[in-house]
Amino acid sequence: MPLNRPKMFFLSMSFLLIIFSVPIIQSVMELARHERPQCIDILLQPPTAANLRRFENDLERLSWFSRELQPLMRYLQFIVLKDAGEKALLGKDGWFFYKSGVRYLTEPWPPRGHSSQKYEDPLPAILRFRDDLLERGIQLLVIPAPNKSSIYPEQLTSRAKTISAPVYTHTLQVIDLLRANNVDVLDLFDLYSSQKNDFLCYLPQDTHWSPEGMRFAGTTVAEMLVSRSWITKGDSQFERKIIRLHRYGDILRMLSNPMIERLYSPEELNCTQVVQSQNGRLFAPLPDAEILVMGDSFLRIYEQDEPKSAGFTAHLAYELQQPIAAIIIDGGASTLVRQQLSRKPDLLKNKKVVIWEFVERDIRFGLEGWKVVPLPHTPAI
Repeated sequence: MPLNRPKMFFLSMSFLLIIFSVPIIQSVMELARHERPQCIDILLQPPTAANLRRFENDLERLSWFSRELQPLMRYLQFIVLKDAGEKALLGKDGWFFYKSGVRYLTEPWPPRGHSSQKYEDPLPAILRFRDDLLERGIQLLVIPAPNKSSIYPEQLTSRAKTISAPVYTHTLQVIDLLRANNVDVLDLFDLYSSQKNDFLCYLPQDTHWSPEGMRFAGTTVAEMLVSRSWITKGDSQFERKIIRLHRYGDILRMLSNPMIERLYSPEELNCTQVVQSQNGRLFAPLPDAEILVMGDSFLRIYEQDEPKSAGFTAHLAYELQQPIAAIIIDGGASTLVRQQLSRKPDLLKNKKVVIWEFVERDIRFGLEGWKVVPLPHTPAI
């Protein structure tokens, strides 16, 4: 039934009142603090695109409504609508998922009607990197790290229980392509899927693997390197000690809302910190080591974060009793780590193996895409 004129007038005036009351109240509050109203700034500067963007950012940063009311509105949005915001999805039983990882799984791959600006095939970059390493006598092991939603889709939605095939078919295509081109790959997807009922492979509040999932990956990699005679296990150099840690996961912290955070308890983690046997000092990467590990935040967690020296790199060093070199760049495992290595080729000195980890969503969404990054030529002897 259409609204009559008085109701339309009332709704229109209410809408205008809400719109215009915000800058008026903001200006009154600024005058009460003996500050110049921020709305005057836009009249004192040339109306360039840069000035307008700066004014918009300052308006959002300094606004009382944004600072005081926005967290409350996001909290109510979370409670009523189960909406976790732009970056996160709320799953079942207190599990959180990173939206980018879920998007990677649910959108077609390769993208239909893709352009070179939107999609880059990872294969040429990986093959070139493998070949450049082989010229130096260095073996490459590639490790696509599963998104949490690939291993625990049933914690995202109950409908996943009725799916018989794996949900991570995008990445399986890449793994099959790499193996068809004689690239050595560790398939953590089948390994985690077969073990996830025995231990928790991922943290419910976090994008990353659990300490148990990380140690399982490190032990598997160490066994592969030794069984292929790429690396000989060294003498006793490292030992471990248990560190118990309480922390909120990174997805929960992405919400930046203390009211939502207080609804949950910090996760209790049992980490194993790696220390040097001789002096008890924490494990630290050694540039001249025979093994170079490069990757993203899956290598950073527990290693550079609290409790430190308890991540994949440290655990691999313990399993092999060998020092390890490392290049770790958050979100930059697709291209940035190779660019850094190309700028510092001395890191390849004495290397026998390079282990390259990247989270599977970077196959589509990695920073800088999948650029071919040639390594500098080795000098003639």
